Amino acid sequence: MAEATNHNEAGETAPSTVDQQAPDVAEDNAPSTDSPETTAIPTANAPDPTAVSGTDNPNAVAPKTGEGADEKPARAKKPADGEAGEKPAAKAKKEKAPALEDKPFNEFIQQDYLPALKKGLASQGVQEIDLAFEKKGIPIAGYTQDQCWQIVGKWQSAKQPRQFNIYFFDETINGLKGFSCAESSGKSSTLESFLIDERRVSLDLLVFGAVQRLNGQKWLVRN
Repeated sequence: MAEATNHNEAGETAPSTVDQQAPDVAEDNAPSTDSPETTAIPTANAPDPTAVSGTDNPNAVAPKTGEGADEKPARAKKPADGEAGEKPAAKAKKEKAPALEDKPFNEFIQQDYLPALKKGLASQGVQEIDLAFEKKGIPIAGYTQDQCWQIVGKWQSAKQPRQFNIYFFDETINGLKGFSCAESSGKSSTLESFLIDERRVSLDLLVFGAVQRLNGQKWLVRN
């Protein structure tokens, strides 16, 4: 078998790959006319059509338009400076029910005070009591006011009949009030002030004031 001859040993220079290919490539891509033509030879200096805008690069790919083009969703508009975004509507506040004491004077006395007072006196041992609410004269000698609204309470004790009066001179529970009491003789005690130090009177306070005053008179069972 013959040994392969080494070009170096034979004194010949082996052509490089570039030297072998360059004539053929140049001949295949050489233009046949003097006018410039585009060749398939790649160049490192050609701009990337997708990397440069159409204004700067004539080879740039024009953006797609019309149907089928990629569309980006529009961004939400931010509120301008000083312009507040829309806030959810606040829940309507529930209106508080009016207090018992805010009722008209006559309604409050008849619907609320008389039942509460009767219950309070019953808890102190006064079971059979007659409570009336009426406008009439004041049974105090020398008192100048002819009539006013008042509560009259009467009951029969083991010893003798008893009566007390609560006066509302201004026809309001927060106005000027008075108190008097009497036994079988029919003569009322001196007219006293009633809850005059309270700026705003409540139902509970009206009941407490009457029970406390009758307890001070020693008319209740606990005495």
